[in-house]
Amino acid sequence: MDGKRQGLIVWMHSLKQVKMLRRFGNVHYISRKLKYVVLYCDMEQNGALQEKIASYSFVKHVEPSYKPFLKLEFEKKQDKAKEYDYKMGL
Repeated sequence: MDGKRQGLIVWMHSLKQVKMLRRFGNVHYISRKLKYVVLYCDMEQNGALQEKIASYSFVKHVEPSYKPFLKLEFEKKQDKAKEYDYKMGL
């Protein structure tokens, strides 16, 4: 896996078949209470894997993770009222 990775959230009816999902990518997290699995795979294979995994009977549905498409650098926003107070010496 040298390319970019993207997560797939696989919602399941039962967690008995989690070992079967390991051949599609890296299983990162398993929620036993909510019955979902976070699976990481290559972005190029994501569409095909999503359809293949969704075709299994033990899978409710599959959602892609949008983390690779989000901007993770945040800008600091200065509050004008606080800036005025600091200049006044309050």
